[in-house]
Amino acid sequence: MEKMLFRLSDHDDFFSRRCVWVNGPVIVGAGPSGLAVGACLKEQGVPFVVLERAECIASLWQNRTYDRLKLHLPKQFCQLPNMPFPESFPEYPTKKQFINYLESYAKRFEINPRFNECVQSAKYDETCGLWRVKTVASAAASSCNGGNHSEVEYICRWLVVATGENAERVVPDIEGLGEFRGNVMHACEYKSGETFRGKRVLVVGCGNSGMEVSLDLCNHNAVPSMVVRSSVHVLPREVFRQSTFELASMMMRWLPLWLVDKLMLILAWLVLGNIEKFGLKRPSMGPLELKNTLGKTPVLDIGALEKIRSGDIKVVPGIKRFFPGSVELVNGEKLDIDSVVFATGYRSNVPFWLQESQFFCKNGFPKASFPNGWRGYAGLYAVGFSRRGLSGASMDAMRIAQDIGNVWKQETTQKPKTTACHRRSISQF
Repeated sequence: MEKMLFRLSDHDDFFSRRCVWVNGPVIVGAGPSGLAVGACLKEQGVPFVVLERAECIASLWQNRTYDRLKLHLPKQFCQLPNMPFPESFPEYPTKKQFINYLESYAKRFEINPRFNECVQSAKYDETCGLWRVKTVASAAASSCNGGNHSEVEYICRWLVVATGENAERVVPDIEGLGEFRGNVMHACEYKSGETFRGKRVLVVGCGNSGMEVSLDLCNHNAVPSMVVRSSVHVLPREVFRQSTFELASMMMRWLPLWLVDKLMLILAWLVLGNIEKFGLKRPSMGPLELKNTLGKTPVLDIGALEKIRSGDIKVVPGIKRFFPGSVELVNGEKLDIDSVVFATGYRSNVPFWLQESQFFCKNGFPKASFPNGWRGYAGLYAVGFSRRGLSGASMDAMRIAQDIGNVWKQETTQKPKTTACHRRSISQF
């Protein structure tokens, strides 16, 4: 007796929504990672569908980043597979230049995502050996459609998770925050310090975003105080006119990680001096080891440290609680503030929609560490979760496309088999 396409228990749900068969993988996410997989699959001749909940590609870059943002690493470490940055671009492309690059990338490889489709759930159906990806039209699409939430179920053999490490903002629950009468936002909503001129702004977080937001506020004559609750590695973006990242990568070819860490900290001390006297305590673990084990990225200084030295950016300890117009710190000090910007990072949203527990952890990252976290079971893949930026995502994308392409080419050269088809009409992509 042949396998049924779907379990009888799913019969009603199957008929309640439009169903689309995808002759290839479904890629969830149209950011740089998803685009990279799509381009590499194109090179392999494998068809695919990209699902994106927003109305554009790279929505994090387009809608949730501040205006002054530039790539923190040289462009050669940030380019996607099979298409370098234009030679006319500077070493550190701007936000606008990077978005233009991604749009050109999608156009060149004819990647046309299905926008405004938010994945509600994805699970592997063991009965038919296929993935079932259920989507609903996002708010923007449904409002244009008279408020109707169209639902679609995609059926595919391969599922590529490309929603990345930064899918959802993280805002800590701090006592009294609801009582605070000033403006409260996450760094993903912050665009420019122009609207904060003359305002006292508390920036919560001291990573790359926290440092750069504080610097931008200074440059617009605001008065920022930056909360530094834990230890942090601050490195110069360049050493002797060479990228710190490029220098570290070069040393890693010949030296062990612990020694590269030691050398990087010596160079940082020579260039930046002793930063602990400004309230920036370094972790006991080296910057590269910390990045590899915990995924915590060191701060690449682009001018914030100079403002900290001059007192234009005030470094303060952790927060105890908020009041209507002020904040109390853990050391008992009180600060009068007008606004709060939470530069407290992001998290993966995979656990909210992917119904599996073998490949991904509860934190939304693959259980296997780099370089083995790109392939799961039964045609499940992950791209952009290696904690190694755009270069890591590109490596994952090439591996995934090669893996799927090998199976695709092998099976498409064989004589197609005739299979029973459900009488209900199923769209094919």
